[in-house]
Amino acid sequence: MRLSLSLLALPLALATLAHAGDAHAAEGDDRFALRLGAMNIDSDNTIRGSTTIAGQDLSFSEDFKLGGKEWEPRVDGLFRISDRQRLIFNYFKYDKDRRETLDEGISFGDESVPAGSFIKGELKYQVASLVYDYSVVDTDTFDLGLQLGAEYAKVSTKGYASVGTLYEGQFLDESTDGVAPVVGARFTITPSEKWMITAQGQYLNTDWGNFDDYEGDLTRANVIVDYRMTKNFGLFAGYDWFRLDVDQKGSDGIIGLKQEFKGPVAGISVMF
Repeated sequence: MRLSLSLLALPLALATLAHAGDAHAAEGDDRFALRLGAMNIDSDNTIRGSTTIAGQDLSFSEDFKLGGKEWEPRVDGLFRISDRQRLIFNYFKYDKDRRETLDEGISFGDESVPAGSFIKGELKYQVASLVYDYSVVDTDTFDLGLQLGAEYAKVSTKGYASVGTLYEGQFLDESTDGVAPVVGARFTITPSEKWMITAQGQYLNTDWGNFDDYEGDLTRANVIVDYRMTKNFGLFAGYDWFRLDVDQKGSDGIIGLKQEFKGPVAGISVMF
C-alpha cells in the first residue's frame, strides 16, 4: 500500500511543528501508521462441561496451563480518512504446543506402556479486526473515538498420542472460525509531539455473527504508549489482554472453554 501526504497538507504540517504546544495537530498529520511488534503472552485456561447420565446431572470445570510465556506477533495499522475519521486494523496470533512424555514404562494387566510414550497437543488462536473509528471528542491534547466494524476469530486444536501398542495417532482435530460485528471505544492522549498514549477496548458476541453452534463472547483491551524518535519512526510499549469465553451445545450436553491471553507488548512504529 502506497500512501503519502498531500501537497496541501505539507505547509500545515510545517506550521504545526513550529508550535510546540499543538501536539494533537502534529499527531493528526499522519495519514498512515503501522505498529509491528510482539506480545509476551501468558495464558489462563478453563475447560468446563455438563451432561446428563442415567437421569443424573453431571458437570465439571478444570483449569489447565499450556506451559510458560512466549512472544507472539502483534500488528496494528491506522489509516486516517479525516481529522475525526480513522480505519484501524488489529491482528493477534497465539500458537502453542505442549508435549507430555512418560519417563518410565508402566504396566497394568497384560498391557504395558513403554518409556518415551507421549501425548502432544496444539492450540492455535487468531483474531483480526477492522473497525471504523469516529472521534466524538476532539481537542488539542486528547480525543475519544467510538468504533464499529468486523472481527474474525479462529480457534483450532489438535491432539496426537503415541502409547506403545495401545494407541498411536491423532485423536483430536477441531477447528472453528467466524466473523461478527465488533464494537469498541478508543481514548488517545498526546501530551507532547513525541509522546502518545492510547487505550482501546473492543467487544464481540458470537450471536452477532456466524460461529456455528458456539455461544459466548470475545473481549479485548489494551494500553499503548508511543514515543516518536523521528518524523517517520518510533517505538511503542504497553499491555494487551484478550478473553475468549464460549460454550458449544450438543445433543448430549455442553462443553465450554474460557481462555485469557495477557502480557506486555513492544515494537516499532512507522508513520507516513
